Amino acid sequence: MKKEKIRRIKYKTRDDARQAMFHYIEMFYNPKRRHTANGRTSPTEYDRQYFRDIESV
Repeated sequence: MKKEKIRRIKYKTRDDARQAMFHYIEMFYNPKRRHTANGRTSPTEYDRQYFRDIESV
């Protein structure tokens, strides 16, 4: 996160920094990173597979 977000931007307030970090983590990092607990797929892809499987039952 330091290389991708913190070093490039100077935030005016601490709240601006918090909002930017939240947005980065929840909107970019978490949906795309792969997890070992769900077969090395991203949470977004895991959800797609899960709901596709439910519909086919």
